[in-house]
Amino acid sequence: MILAVYAREPLSAHETPIEKRFIARPMLCFSFIQNTEAMPVQSFQFITTPTILTEPGAASKLAELCRERQASSVFLVTDGGILKAGLLERVRPAFERAALKLSVFSEVDADPSERTVLAAIDQARAAGTDTVIGFGGGSSMDVAKLVALLASPGCSQSLPETYGVGNAKGKRLPLIQVPTTAGTGSEVTPIAIVTTGETTKSGIVSPLLMPDVALLDAQLTLGLPPHVTAATGVDAMVHAIEAYTSKIRKNPLSDMLAKEALRLLAGNIRAAVSDGQNIEARQAMLLGATLAGQAFANAPVAAVHALAYPLGGHFHIPHGLSNSLVLPHVLRFNSSLAHVHYGELAPIVLQSPLTGGTSERAELLISGLEQLISELGLPTRLRDLDIPESFLPRLAADAMLQQRLLVNNPREMSEAEALTIYRSAY
Repeated sequence: MILAVYAREPLSAHETPIEKRFIARPMLCFSFIQNTEAMPVQSFQFITTPTILTEPGAASKLAELCRERQASSVFLVTDGGILKAGLLERVRPAFERAALKLSVFSEVDADPSERTVLAAIDQARAAGTDTVIGFGGGSSMDVAKLVALLASPGCSQSLPETYGVGNAKGKRLPLIQVPTTAGTGSEVTPIAIVTTGETTKSGIVSPLLMPDVALLDAQLTLGLPPHVTAATGVDAMVHAIEAYTSKIRKNPLSDMLAKEALRLLAGNIRAAVSDGQNIEARQAMLLGATLAGQAFANAPVAAVHALAYPLGGHFHIPHGLSNSLVLPHVLRFNSSLAHVHYGELAPIVLQSPLTGGTSERAELLISGLEQLISELGLPTRLRDLDIPESFLPRLAADAMLQQRLLVNNPREMSEAEALTIYRSAY
């Protein structure tokens, strides 16, 4: 069995444990376990971003990372909020000192449209781009992935031709991702989502979209509003929970990452939400979101996301909040088949040893998540978002279109059962 082992650079004499610098790079290693009994191991493939750098202030090293990749014309994809907050001013001076051309596309919107993606690709081509940086939330990082692919010299594919699983072809430009929220995990996933119509989205899933570098700098997340911190943090927790129970591709590495992600996220989300300047909690949240991203990139998410997408598509509810609204209700639906796995996650999320059977611990997990969502100040009912009750059947019908996600759910779900879940969440 081949495992990816990550090496940690040693602490310098001036580093504290909180300020530690962690660079993860896969190394080839064979792991042999001697045991007198046969230990069957399922076949699986695990892919991830080759280099992960987690360090407060690491964004100042972006120019250096680009130079290491022989960059000469760098294209940075972000949104207007990042620009207005002045976060790019932390990285521009290093590019100027390195005499590296830096072009910025800052028109990314929430749930980016085809028009936004195509505008970014056109601008990148005109700039003679040879390296791409995604700088922001999941939307900016998703657009950056598609720019790196479709602005690559010699690329002949159109954007619609890439939609689906495994349809992206050719090569892409070097890609560095810098998340400014702890939630999507896009910095370590081979997935990009594009809004294709009034209420529809399409996904592009391909190993070609897996970034080269994920740079986790908690200084970029300081002062993030509490409701954004809460929603994106719950989103990351959903990634870990759904990866741990993914029906088709759950595997030992994704399990390990999902559990460690939940330990970090559950242990730090309250502090990160209550104190926007808590650098330790925010660095832990960034790492937790990345580990959850690594998990679900290999053991895909399921019905929570399938039922969340129509909420975002029709009512423009932020993705993390959409997930949190349906999370407890989907878990209760799944619990009859997934109670063993939920029971294993319960003490990690609740940060307490638990007794009782797996069904009892599973219910403790679900009720604990309900309490957490309430404590974080997030809306807990669909009616709180002014969603008409008469619209619930349309949501259920649209959720059934997300079969690429529903096939991963531990329990099969019909349209009638989806409607029942929406009504429970109402």
